Amino acid sequence: MSSFIIEGGHSLQGVITPQGAKNEALQVICATLLTREEVIIENIPDILDVNNLIELLRDMGVTVEKLSEETYSFKAEEIDQVYTQSEDFMKKSGAMRGSIMIIGPLLARFGEAVVPKPGGDKIGRRRLDTHFNGIIKLGAELILNEKKQLFTLTTRQLKGTYILLDEASVTGTANLLMAAVLAEGETIIYNAACEPYVEQLSRMLVRMGAKIEGIGSNKLIVKGVTCLSGCRHRLLPDMIEIGSFIGMAAMTTSEITIKESSVANLGIIPDSFRRLGITVEQHGDDLFIPRQESYTIDSFVDGSILTIADAPWPGLTPDLLSVMLVVATKATGSVLIHQKMFESRLFFVDKLIDMGAQIILCDPHRAVVIGLDNRFHLKSMTMTSPDIRAGISLLIAAMSAEGTSTIHNIDQIDRGYQQIDRRLNALGARIERNTDR
Repeated sequence: MSSFIIEGGHSLQGVITPQGAKNEALQVICATLLTREEVIIENIPDILDVNNLIELLRDMGVTVEKLSEETYSFKAEEIDQVYTQSEDFMKKSGAMRGSIMIIGPLLARFGEAVVPKPGGDKIGRRRLDTHFNGIIKLGAELILNEKKQLFTLTTRQLKGTYILLDEASVTGTANLLMAAVLAEGETIIYNAACEPYVEQLSRMLVRMGAKIEGIGSNKLIVKGVTCLSGCRHRLLPDMIEIGSFIGMAAMTTSEITIKESSVANLGIIPDSFRRLGITVEQHGDDLFIPRQESYTIDSFVDGSILTIADAPWPGLTPDLLSVMLVVATKATGSVLIHQKMFESRLFFVDKLIDMGAQIILCDPHRAVVIGLDNRFHLKSMTMTSPDIRAGISLLIAAMSAEGTSTIHNIDQIDRGYQQIDRRLNALGARIERNTDR
């Protein structure tokens, strides 16, 4: 198990460019299964979750070529459908949650998909009903092997229909969208997720020949076509990494510029950090975070405690609440962090409490953070990363703490952040990677 050894107390200074968006990459890479022709994707991040998905597609028979450091070519001319029912496929696809999005493409193109219950972060229940209920409405039959935890879906021909999603699931919307583009007739997906990454997937599919109306809204109208062609696509920068860098700069009293941030696609992320008292300046498409010795949390107009909660886009992404919680420990004032979507994502706060933070965990979804400004400094300690976002939050805490901390299980961080130790060390951090062999 690999670890980070972090010497805290060092400020950062310089310029950093965010990686390509992880969540978008998982969607559009799955979409390459929809066509026999070549699809070229630029700005792909070199992270475990994405690399594992690329390797899975290779094993499935997709011709994958690395054209440059961040650009790949995919050609799914032939798919080894025997392999997609093998134990090796089940093991590999079951280890990553993003693999659930191969259902739509495989069903649409080949009429059959077998997938295991997916893995991923241990952040609580993550229902698959949105995916399967929508796929069934499109005309697929579902068989669950409870003993092996395998889902088998088959169809002779998917047929367009009206689908009202029970939740605005991003991966659920992506899956149904990819299935609908090759379905017969018209499909309406209402209460669809409208995140920039779903919009990006939609525009990529349109370049491939799909007919989609309502892109960027919560009502997508898809008119099925018989086949799709290849295209070239470039990923947006990762909004979660951008938010992580904003929080990191504040916690370590640093001055950094986040280049090429695609500010128009960040939604309320910059303003949410501003509500914590952090100065975030926009310079063109870059974000500049100046050095701040202290920052003060806003309150609501009536004077009540500020609440920061996740919500479907254009609300605040739940992936940044862990970072914002850590950032609030050093602020002046108090804030209620309300994580509505996942009931286990706040359980890492016990480690912050051990480091000296004042946090009241009200229940699995809510925590009150009492910021102590510069009256205290977090203490170094040894801890283990439970998931990607808690992992980066603990790294931020360790970078601001006094002394040397150790974070184990950093494979979780590597799943979502590309060479994060090297990139931060180039700005002045002191992070050593210890890899057990």
